[in-house]
Amino acid sequence: MDFSGKVVLVTGGASGIGGATTRAFADAGAKVAFTYMTSADEAGAIEKEYESQGRQVLGLKSDMTKPDEVAEVVRRTERDLGPIDVLFANTGGLLKRSRCVDSTLELWQEAISLNLLSTFLVVQATLRSMEPRQSGSIVLMSSLAGFDGGGGGASHYAATKGAVATLVRSLAKEVGPLGIRVNGVAPGLIGTRFHDTFSTPQGRADSVSRTPLRREGTPQDVADTVLYLASERAGYVTGEVVQINGGVGF
Repeated sequence: MDFSGKVVLVTGGASGIGGATTRAFADAGAKVAFTYMTSADEAGAIEKEYESQGRQVLGLKSDMTKPDEVAEVVRRTERDLGPIDVLFANTGGLLKRSRCVDSTLELWQEAISLNLLSTFLVVQATLRSMEPRQSGSIVLMSSLAGFDGGGGGASHYAATKGAVATLVRSLAKEVGPLGIRVNGVAPGLIGTRFHDTFSTPQGRADSVSRTPLRREGTPQDVADTVLYLASERAGYVTGEVVQINGGVGF
């Protein structure tokens, strides 16, 4: 797929799925801005890698739950690279595992802020640029957990990721008449630090044994799907949340 001349914004784009997607868009010829919070070393490595190739790849440290910082990310991206053609809203994560009965209000508020509010904020800021141009493609990060409830102690995460999947469908109806497409991806077990932190080796092995393709997914598996959804090859696709889980869930 060729994204030459396109401007892409990837949030949470320095490592894992986000890092793979940032690189995939850059390799496809796009000018890419990506955000990060704690992955400064990875962000620097990406910038250095593509600077040496003469590519425009811009890393922006930002808290995507803060409206002012989100607005600044969009402003910097459009000032330095041009109007945003593609947004991949990837910021999010599981804060910790906690049974619902033991969870605090603060945990739920943090989960909503990290996974849902951050998505809304960057979508809103980007749409303010896309709508006058009546073009653009947006891809949101959901999760298999948003469909099957997730693993133990992850109700706060699953609920927010389910909300993101619903947001995809609502936005697709809202902005489709303006020529803007909105889709999502819902990864299952992907080999990243997320599962290194929150899943046990035995739990991962058990999941693989139940997966028809008998392997974990890779960040590249997700990145390839994001690029397809963002591309003109998916020009008649909107409102879809593509599950990427090797067949373990439909």
